[in-house]
Amino acid sequence: MHAVNAPPALVRSPGADAPACPRCETLPQIEAGPGTLFVKPPLAHTFGKVKANAHDAGLAPVRVGEVLSVRIGSGPLDTVVEALGQGLTVAERQDVRVLFQRDGRELTIGDYLASESLEAFSARVGAGWLRDMLAEERMTVLFQPIVRCTPDHPVFAYECLMRGIDPSGALISPGRILATARSAELLFQVDLAARRAVIREAARLQIALPVFINFTPTSIYDPHFCLRTTVSAIRQAGIPPGNVVFEVIESEHVPDVDHLRNIMDYYRAQGFRIALDDLGSGYSSLNMLSALKPDYVKLDMGLVRGVHADRHQGLIAAKLLEVARELSITSIAEGVETAEEFEWLVKHGADLVQGYYFARPANPPAL
Repeated sequence: MHAVNAPPALVRSPGADAPACPRCETLPQIEAGPGTLFVKPPLAHTFGKVKANAHDAGLAPVRVGEVLSVRIGSGPLDTVVEALGQGLTVAERQDVRVLFQRDGRELTIGDYLASESLEAFSARVGAGWLRDMLAEERMTVLFQPIVRCTPDHPVFAYECLMRGIDPSGALISPGRILATARSAELLFQVDLAARRAVIREAARLQIALPVFINFTPTSIYDPHFCLRTTVSAIRQAGIPPGNVVFEVIESEHVPDVDHLRNIMDYYRAQGFRIALDDLGSGYSSLNMLSALKPDYVKLDMGLVRGVHADRHQGLIAAKLLEVARELSITSIAEGVETAEEFEWLVKHGADLVQGYYFARPANPPAL
């Protein structure tokens, strides 16, 4: 990691004429010395552990009341923060508060209000690889076919799956990206970069079929503000709005259903369609289905795997497919890996399917 003087904007993709959202389109600066790190443990016991860690790392901490002051030399803070957190429990790391003051900069009331846990600070200063990936637009997309339930399996659409690219050219899994993005407070930027990558790759490959774009509702504050550049980029790429399906992921964990409904209403007003992921993965799935009224619903792969061989699993899956059919919602079964699963889904009225039985994600996509 390297020190920077100002938060850089993400490289602008098509749609740059639309007003930018500063939260989504600006990368927070990397914390680096020289400066002073102020550390406030919650308890005397934890204070002693942090102080001992600082001494062991040769940091010469200074106690000021209930706060430890640690001088930081030139360079990144990740090794220092890692040393201070040695031997602390997760709860302790979450309760220890930290604040970094770079030399030559006076602290303001805003700085004090923005102090954060050692856990969050450690995640942020250790996420340089993700920040660099976003700044350099090292993100791509793999396309997995969604096919019709007919004997010849014609491709109906493609689900677009985010992947990062490391400096050597190897792919980085979405799980690693999202886990780091959440802990480092970069989820807004990652979600935007993923949407842009889909638009860029779909336009480059001239994909004429619908594309399913995953999005995380918690990464969007205000759809009218945060999604303007995405909508503009889709239009400039010449992708028909009806060919864009925004797929809600992690719908089970959305704390504010009204906010999610506002996002979906905004997308629909632009001519896009909506899909709800993982139907059947949790108790609130049917409530979400009723509240959001999506155009497509995806049957959770946990229900699809081996559905032909488990009576209880089959009863649940069949009822969910029946509900979708009665509500005139197009159903998609994901995670299909065997001919037996596919035959069961056809028999029980699934509209569309996807999974390794048909094709693995690829770029360019399988036809």
